[in-house]
Amino acid sequence: MTKPVAEVTPNTWSFLRDAMIRPTGFREYDARWKYPEEINLPGMTALGLGLGTQIHRRGIAPVIAVGNDYRDYSLSIKNALILGLMQAGIQVKDIGPALSPMAYFAQFHLDVPAVAMVTASHNPNGWTGVKMGFDRPLTHGPDEMAELRDIVLNGEGLARPGGSYEFVDGVKEAYIDDLVGDFRMSRPLKVVCATGNGTASAFAPEIFARMGVEIVPSHNELDYTFPHYNPNPEAMEMLHDMADTVKASGADFALGFDGDGDRCGVVDDEGEEIFADKVGVIMARDLSKLYPGSTFVADVKSTGLFAADPELKKHGAKADYWKTGHSHMKRRVKEIGALAGFEKSGHYFLAEPIGRGYDCGMRVAVEICKLMDRNPDMSMSDLRKALPRTWSTPTMSPYAADTEKYAILKRLVEKLVAKHAAGDSFAGRAIKEVVTVNGARVILDNGSWGLVRASSNTPNLVVVCESSESEDEMRAIFAEIDAVIRTEPGVGDYDQTI
Repeated sequence: MTKPVAEVTPNTWSFLRDAMIRPTGFREYDARWKYPEEINLPGMTALGLGLGTQIHRRGIAPVIAVGNDYRDYSLSIKNALILGLMQAGIQVKDIGPALSPMAYFAQFHLDVPAVAMVTASHNPNGWTGVKMGFDRPLTHGPDEMAELRDIVLNGEGLARPGGSYEFVDGVKEAYIDDLVGDFRMSRPLKVVCATGNGTASAFAPEIFARMGVEIVPSHNELDYTFPHYNPNPEAMEMLHDMADTVKASGADFALGFDGDGDRCGVVDDEGEEIFADKVGVIMARDLSKLYPGSTFVADVKSTGLFAADPELKKHGAKADYWKTGHSHMKRRVKEIGALAGFEKSGHYFLAEPIGRGYDCGMRVAVEICKLMDRNPDMSMSDLRKALPRTWSTPTMSPYAADTEKYAILKRLVEKLVAKHAAGDSFAGRAIKEVVTVNGARVILDNGSWGLVRASSNTPNLVVVCESSESEDEMRAIFAEIDAVIRTEPGVGDYDQTI
C-alpha cells in the first residue's frame, strides 16, 4: 500500500486515482472528514485496507458488519470502504442503510466481532466518517484510533486473500424486535417523534407504533437534503421545533434523534427541554427501584444528582463519574458492570438486562415509554419537577491552543488538587474531593461542583459548574474556577459565559 497524501486537487486525474486522507480526520473516538475536500473515494478504500489490516494484527476473526446512514453519498463511501476491507482479506457482511446502534446490534445478531458504520453522525451534510469497533459493545478509543491512523498514513495496509462480500437482509426487522419485543403500552401516550428527515425516520415511527404509542410526526420523511434543519437534538433549532410541536399538539412529550440515531433529546409536556443528564437521573430513579444497588456511570460534565439525589441513595444506587466521550463511557460501563451510563451530550448506555451496553437513541425511547407506563399518574414535567433543583451553567469553552491545552490543564489540575490538600475553602465551602479522571471536578461538601477539562476535538478548555443551593453559589464556583484558570496566560476568551 502506498502512503495516502493529505491533499489532492479535485477534478484532476490524481483525484480519481490516488488516495487522499487529511490526517486530522482521525479523532479520539471515530474518524470524520469533510467529503470530498478532506478525503476522496480512493482514500476511503485505503482506510478500509488499514482497518482490515488492524483486524488481522489483533488476531480477530476477519469478519465485519458494515452499514451506512441516510445521506446521498454514504453508499459510495461505504462501497469504497468495503473494497479496501475485502482487499485486506476481510469477509464483509453488508447490512445496508442503518442507524449506528443497528450496526452495533448486527455484531450480536450476526455473531461477528467487528463493525464499521459509515456515518457523519449529527454533523451537517458535507461530512462523512466511520464509527468502528472490534470488542462488542465497544467502539475504538484513542489507542485503537492512533493505531489505525498510523497503519493508514504510513502505508502499512497489507493485501491478503480471503476477502468476500455478502448483503445481509432482515437486520432492521431483527433490531426492532430486539428493542420492543412484546411490550405494549397500558396507558395512552402521545409523543412528538422528531427525526429531522434523517436516518431515524425509517425506524422511530415504526417502533412507537409497535408499542401502541400515538405519534405526532415531525419531519419523519426520509430526505437527505435535510430541508428543515440538520437532525441534532443538542441544537436549539431542533429543540425549539420540538417544543413548538408539543405545545401545538398537546403531546405528552417529544423525543428527537440525531442523524445516526445513537442520541436522544427530550422536551416535556410544558415545552421544557430536559438536558440528557437530568433525563438520566429520572431514568436512574426508576431503574434503581427495579434493580436496587445498581451503579450508574455519568460523564464528568453531568449533574451531581447521580451522587446526591436522596431517591437514588434510598435504593442503594452508586454513582461513578467518568471521562466524557462515548468510547470512554461504553468501556467504563462494561468494565465495572454498571446498569447504565449517561452522558450530558445525549448518549445513553443501557446495559444488561435492559440493553446491550452501546449507545442507542431508540433503546432510550423504548425505555422512556416503559418508564411512563410504570408511572401512569405522572407527566414528564412532573418527573422533571420531582428532581431536587440545581443551578447549572451552560458548557463554557475558553480558548487554549491544541498544542498547549493538555499541559495547561495538567497545571490547573495540580493547582486545584493543592487547594484541597491545603484545606482551602472554595466558594465559601469546604472541598469534599477533587475527581481527576478527566480534568478536575471540584466537589464541595454540599454536592455542588465546578469542572475544568480539555476539549477532545477543539482548541479549548471546557468549564461547567452546578450548585445545589442557589444561582449565587453557582456564580461563586465559576468565579473560583475562573480565577485559577486566569493564572495561565495561554488561556484566552470564553465562547460564552454567565
